[in-house]
Amino acid sequence: MIDPKVNTKTFYTYTFFLLFLFLSLGFSAKAQIGPNLGQTDSWMKSAVAAIERSDYETANGIFRNLIDSGLPLPEEMPYYFAETLYHLGQYDNSANFLNKYLELSGFTGDHYKGAQELQKKLEGPLRDIQTCQLCDRKGYRYKVCFTCDGNKEIQQDCDYCKAKGVVGCSRCGGTGMITKRNIFNIVEYFECERCSGKGRLTCPVCEGSLKEVSACRTCGGSGRLASENLCDHQAEEPHDHS
Repeated sequence: MIDPKVNTKTFYTYTFFLLFLFLSLGFSAKAQIGPNLGQTDSWMKSAVAAIERSDYETANGIFRNLIDSGLPLPEEMPYYFAETLYHLGQYDNSANFLNKYLELSGFTGDHYKGAQELQKKLEGPLRDIQTCQLCDRKGYRYKVCFTCDGNKEIQQDCDYCKAKGVVGCSRCGGTGMITKRNIFNIVEYFECERCSGKGRLTCPVCEGSLKEVSACRTCGGSGRLASENLCDHQAEEPHDHS
């Protein structure tokens, strides 16, 4: 017969072991998660402090580091980043982050009223971007394409004829002669009418110039590229060379 005291002692020992193991795993998980959450909180406080003193460049750098870190983003982060980008003139990006904040938080968010006010302030700048011919749809000023120098097209060696100016005649296979069988089933040779017996034709693409003109691949035939400079929607005044 098994002693009941032994069973009771074994039960309490086993229970204590499981409790110890559970607590150990819990503290281990907290030790791994804690520093990450602490880093996120520290970055957010630094960014908000930078915004309060109107140091938007610093806030911008902090927010981008936070995004690149891969850490979970606080719910209010898109709002503060949208505000920062607005003051830096990056209106399209500002609108994107503001929409993300409203999508995640809705009207229950702590900064819902501020988000509505920022939306109204963005209406004018976004309208200017959409109607401006000097910048792309994100508000960055166009610059002249460095490949075609704004000409939209480039001249290069003809790819069709490999810059030879001529191509083989497809009718005679480049031989200059074609064959036919007469009524007696005898093969007769005739000069190819298409190439006049030369076996080659002037390249239909470059017309013998060895060069072809095509749309610039760098700019897609537009003659311009987006720069890293934000657009002020004002045309540049011509320089006085006198």
